[in-house]
Amino acid sequence: MRLSSPRFGLALLLSATLSACSVDVKDVPTPVALPDIFSASGQQKAPEQWWLAFNDPALNKLISQALSDNFTLRATYNRLEQAQAIAKKSGAELIPQLNNNNSALQRNSAQTTSRGDIVQSTINTFALGFAASYEIDLWGRIRSNIHASELDVKAAEEDLSSAAISLSAEIASTWYKLLEQEQQLKLLDQQITINQNNVSMVNTRFRLAQATAADVFQQTQFLQSAIGNRLTVLANINVFKNQLAVLIGKAPGTITLAESTPLPNLPGLPDTGLSADLINKRPDLRRAYFRVQASDQRIASAIADRLPKLSLSASIDTNAPDLQSLFNNWLATIAGNLVTPIIDGGRRVAEVERNQAVSAEALNSYATTLLNASKEVENALIQEHQQNQFLSNLDEQVRLAQLATAQIQSRYVNGAIDFLRLLTAQLSQQNLERNRLSAQQQLIDFRINLYRALSGGFPLNYPVTTDKTPTNG
Repeated sequence: MRLSSPRFGLALLLSATLSACSVDVKDVPTPVALPDIFSASGQQKAPEQWWLAFNDPALNKLISQALSDNFTLRATYNRLEQAQAIAKKSGAELIPQLNNNNSALQRNSAQTTSRGDIVQSTINTFALGFAASYEIDLWGRIRSNIHASELDVKAAEEDLSSAAISLSAEIASTWYKLLEQEQQLKLLDQQITINQNNVSMVNTRFRLAQATAADVFQQTQFLQSAIGNRLTVLANINVFKNQLAVLIGKAPGTITLAESTPLPNLPGLPDTGLSADLINKRPDLRRAYFRVQASDQRIASAIADRLPKLSLSASIDTNAPDLQSLFNNWLATIAGNLVTPIIDGGRRVAEVERNQAVSAEALNSYATTLLNASKEVENALIQEHQQNQFLSNLDEQVRLAQLATAQIQSRYVNGAIDFLRLLTAQLSQQNLERNRLSAQQQLIDFRINLYRALSGGFPLNYPVTTDKTPTNG
């Protein structure tokens, strides 16, 4: 046995002294100031699974299917798995590497003696070796890379949560657009029946010389317009059904939906909380924060890469002509290697500068995301408030239009006014009735936007970690 370890004790002492040093990474303060509270708030806290507030079993079923079977969401989870694998790979750098090298060699030779005889010989050589290597993380370069990868995993988890929120909101919005179109279809069927009766009435009056041919043509054109609108609504219904099918991971035309129901009344306005709570609540904000932290860790790693590196290596080797004597002679070596960068053409400095620019970009993106999050909540509150007023106004318009149409039709039958007045009143009433349905659906959409803007995510059937709380400096 022979041991070679020149100055190995000095290397160990040096590593122990320098391993306490690390590159400092600063905490990330909130880049922009937000108002303390939002412009409006309710008293009732929205459920974690926000769509439950609508108390709609059909919607609950659709979202449950989508969260399980939507392929876009699955792809987002696959990106999370990639980040987790990269983090495992980064963590392996802190573990000593051990390799084994085995070989077996047989060499055959033949020689001719002076008498002309051929003498053959065989030489066997068996070798066995183990080699270990380990880099001492003097300045925290490896640890910074590991932390950056772990933060990438957290950001990917928030990507998954954010994608799930967006998916649930898209399902809800599409579902209520479908219900609105189905209600439009029922309303149009009623209006078409009324218009058919009016065509019959005008034809009767025409035969009695109490109406003109123009009156008949106008009323018939009004009927055909309603029939045309019905065809458009039928197309919209099928489009929304196909959209829902794809969102829940099915082929278009292959799903059966629940029977149509009227659009729901909205529950009370949810508690919007403090605007500052969005930082620890919304997945997209947590994702942006973790990306800033990860970029800071990579700056630290790039700076540490400019400093000396100390690595340790050890090996043990043996060889013999046969397996029985393989361990009779062996050689072991232990060595330390200190490498200091001197000239690299500015490569390491450029890498530091690149990571600093990436960090600045991440911080600005975080600020933008934070402002947009606050804007989305405020916009949804404003839109819902104004839409409620608009809907009340439409209700009053519909009521007045119905009264006006009834009065005008009575006077027309009695011959007091011409047909154009009646046709105008009918057109106004029927348009208002359809507009009222559209406005109700738009109000629901604004509420969905509010729930989406306030949502902090919800449990998913994916094996993700639960640490979602960033720490602000």
